[in-house]
Amino acid sequence: MDGIGQKYFTPIDFVLFALLLVASMAIGLYYALSGGRQKTTQEFLLADRSMSCLPLSLSLMASFQSAVAIVGTPAEIYTNGTQYWFIGCAYILGLLIPAHIFIPVFYRLHLTSAYQYLELRFSKPVRICGTMTFIFQMVIYMGVGIYTPALALNAVTGFHLWGTVLATGLVCTIYTALGGLKAVIWTDVFQTVVMFAGQLAVVIVGVQQAGGISEVWRKVTEGGLISGIDLNPDPTVRHTFWTLAFGGVFLMLSLYGVNQAQVQRYLSSRTEKEAVMSCYMVFPCLQVALGLSCLMGLVMFACYGGNSPLDKQYVTSKDQMVLYFVMDMLQDIPGLPGLFVACLFSASLSTISSAFNSLATVTMEDFIKPQYPAISEARATLLSKILAFSYGLLCLAMAYAVHLMNSSVLQASLSIFGMVGGPLLGLFCLGIFFPSANSTGAVTGLIAGLIMAFWVGIGGFVAQMSSVAIDHSHNGTYPVSTENMTLTTMTLILTPGTAKMSKPIGLHGFYSLSYMWYSALNSTVVVFIGLLVSLITGPMKRRDLTAGTVYPLLDKMRFFLQILLKPKLCCGSLPKHRQITTNCEEMNGVANPEKNTGTEEERETFLPLGQRSYLEKETSV
Repeated sequence: MDGIGQKYFTPIDFVLFALLLVASMAIGLYYALSGGRQKTTQEFLLADRSMSCLPLSLSLMASFQSAVAIVGTPAEIYTNGTQYWFIGCAYILGLLIPAHIFIPVFYRLHLTSAYQYLELRFSKPVRICGTMTFIFQMVIYMGVGIYTPALALNAVTGFHLWGTVLATGLVCTIYTALGGLKAVIWTDVFQTVVMFAGQLAVVIVGVQQAGGISEVWRKVTEGGLISGIDLNPDPTVRHTFWTLAFGGVFLMLSLYGVNQAQVQRYLSSRTEKEAVMSCYMVFPCLQVALGLSCLMGLVMFACYGGNSPLDKQYVTSKDQMVLYFVMDMLQDIPGLPGLFVACLFSASLSTISSAFNSLATVTMEDFIKPQYPAISEARATLLSKILAFSYGLLCLAMAYAVHLMNSSVLQASLSIFGMVGGPLLGLFCLGIFFPSANSTGAVTGLIAGLIMAFWVGIGGFVAQMSSVAIDHSHNGTYPVSTENMTLTTMTLILTPGTAKMSKPIGLHGFYSLSYMWYSALNSTVVVFIGLLVSLITGPMKRRDLTAGTVYPLLDKMRFFLQILLKPKLCCGSLPKHRQITTNCEEMNGVANPEKNTGTEEERETFLPLGQRSYLEKETSV
């Protein structure tokens, strides 16, 4: 076979693909014409706060389990081995922390936009800065999300690339604008089932084609694809255990802790408990999805071995290899190519629909409603739908920028999230964990984090560009054309740390930092600079804090340490439950009048979450 373009869909493939689009559109129409018919912003943006944990968990997973991961992860495993699999370790803390810290704080404040928190905690300018940063992040990422499956379909069927981009974007935009968050969540559920079915079918058939599980294992073992735990502490190494398991935690927190697309789902649940449970249920879903993607990469290697389609120039990018594998090795199974392409489009639709809905929400809640507080509910809802549709068109335009890239879409998308999502994570952590942080420190910290993000990114580009230029000049293949220069530029900006440079030192070593550490670095810069500036300009006073905006981490740790280490403290004649209450009161300046320097409301602000209602009950008794 000379290329993917010679393979075509059968009628069954077309039917399966068409069914995906029709079903997704039907769900949007159903929620547009049933129930409250999306006549209020509460229903359109938050699904009437009526969602249960099961659909929420599947939607949470689908929101960022995009086509990028479905085609990028198997290609990563095929090319570099199973080291990337260890990112699954980051899912533990990456989901436990949001479940027990971020969700309780956001849910109890009855927010609609996550960035309302920033105004409650700091000030309106901080809220605006956070919202604008999020919009920038999501619009760029959606370009990747739309372009990836369009490129896949173009490679499989020869469909016009930009016609496919428009079809994908418009279908998603229409059902999102018509059905609101309920339609987005339930289409996510349907599309998640399609995703799992497509991946599982390819893995099962691929194993049979390779000669069975034992034969697959033998080939990948002999081929050196099974990676051990790489404990190299060097942060410039692209993928190690530390890079993936710990650097990945910060990436997960930026996605599942403070990203509006996910926070909006938490806030749409019926109760706080169901929101927390949905976060717990995401863990096995993500592990299954990661496992299927990694297995697909191993099966591809078992079928091709060292005869890479990329080396033979059957494909122009390693992100097309998955589609090549499906069409080349598995086309004899009627409907399988159509099912897998439907799987790709399901991942893409779920991701970009979440983006459209969340972008419309933050624009309405953070920009429009504060300026026009008297706007009617009907007009606000109509404007929200128009915003969702408008962001859909804007993200379609961003797909053209992605078209200029000639790099791994997996690493490009994660780099964007690390570069921009990291400072946002740092901003929320600054507010939630550090009561002394003030508004000036928050804005300065966010700006410093963004500067650091783009400094590392652009610095990595400059360093790697010079390396590429030297390499090409030595080989006599320096890319002198403007188009090639643009392709190289876009590639290196979005994938710093990929190029291999021998023994990087000084700034070159700093610029070679693995993309998986971006979130950790940038969020740390925000917190450090924010606290330093807050200390210089005057720390925030306790009486100025809005109740419920700070998570008293130190107080909570001290409280449990006292219970564990001093169980007989202040025992006297008090009953056991009263002993614990007394210790809490002493820590918060209640029992000792000399320490009670604030009002009751101020002390309540700093009670560990979950103890406030307990103390109120004791007081009433």
